[in-house]
Amino acid sequence: MSLSSDHCPVVWPRAIILVDMNAFFASIEQRDRPEWRGRPVAITNGHQGTCIITSSYEARAYGIHTGMRLKQARRLCPELIQCPAHPERYAATSTAIMEALQDVTPDIEVFSVDEAFLDVTHCQRLSGTPLRMARQAKQKVFEASGLLCSVGVSGDKTTAKFAAKLNKPDGLTVIPPWEAAARLRNVPVTELCGIAKGIGGFLAEHGVATCGEMKRLPISVLARRFGNPGRRIWYMCQGEDPEKLQYGVPAPKSIGHGKVVPPDTRDRELLLTWLLHMSTKVGTRLRRHCLQARTFFIGLRTAGGWVGGKLRCALPTDDGGEIMALCRTVMQDTWAGEGVHQVQVTALDPVDTGSQLQLFEAMDAEQREVNAVMDEVNRRYGEFALAPARLINRSSMPNVIAPAWKPYGHRQTI
Repeated sequence: MSLSSDHCPVVWPRAIILVDMNAFFASIEQRDRPEWRGRPVAITNGHQGTCIITSSYEARAYGIHTGMRLKQARRLCPELIQCPAHPERYAATSTAIMEALQDVTPDIEVFSVDEAFLDVTHCQRLSGTPLRMARQAKQKVFEASGLLCSVGVSGDKTTAKFAAKLNKPDGLTVIPPWEAAARLRNVPVTELCGIAKGIGGFLAEHGVATCGEMKRLPISVLARRFGNPGRRIWYMCQGEDPEKLQYGVPAPKSIGHGKVVPPDTRDRELLLTWLLHMSTKVGTRLRRHCLQARTFFIGLRTAGGWVGGKLRCALPTDDGGEIMALCRTVMQDTWAGEGVHQVQVTALDPVDTGSQLQLFEAMDAEQREVNAVMDEVNRRYGEFALAPARLINRSSMPNVIAPAWKPYGHRQTI
């Protein structure tokens, strides 16, 4: 671990801290259930959930990982503790952490439910070295949540994120910007955030497997293939990621809900119930954020891949009933009775309601009033307190907080 002195007089030209919580959901459960501390815990979507959302480090030691089926995990670790997810608690803890970090710097990008970037460049003369502020961030997190975190510090976002994962859990790793290129030289490019197998394969075809080898590849090659993101990747591998922190929450490119269903489900009525469940949730979220969409992805995942595809409404909508009509089209025209593993409903082109033409507004005024009343009742008494009668038979599994959840903006919904 590379640590600089608290009294080092050098002011970094740019200083970025990445705070990364350790097995966040599982850690919250172990915090609230002291008897589970030091024991393997797996989080599932309710007691009925068969797919692991995340797990404690004790469980990971057995080879258990996110996405693994509970049955397989129990074979690896018979003493595994299954814990139903409590998304409201996770959201509340995340919000408390993000608010506490503002005591370190107001320049924060909430990257995900359990990660945040802090730009402390302009705080150095007031608060001391980046190392000192990183220690302060760890302390603030613990005071706000009772949880430990891992922290990476460097001169850019990508290197800071890489540093944070080097000493987990409860680590603190500093890579000064003048050491970043050397520290990354022998690191595989796919170890960096944002370089997945697809881009990694392209780079491998051009003789680039490690960050140090990137210098031999002209930046123009990446720019021609990937545009500006390609240029950024070239600099990322040099420890010079130019990406600035994103302080706002951009408008969503899509709004969707899906549910993993018991493997090989073929019951048509049951699938229609789940699709209505997802359609109602998507419609509710669109209305909550004053958005409408015209194009939707309606999908049934089978052993052979997704059945369904993109369908369009005649006019932009935020009504779950209209979305459900598209689902019925898929069930009638596309699904041939294959066993289904997952259902998905996603609005692909949400736009602000205020930007829509109001020419046909009178046609759906009554339905809009019904939706407004339903939304108000559900806000007051809980989700689906008022809902289509068919949803009485919906899955009893609770909502799951998405990894991209943020305490402010469009991704606040769980």
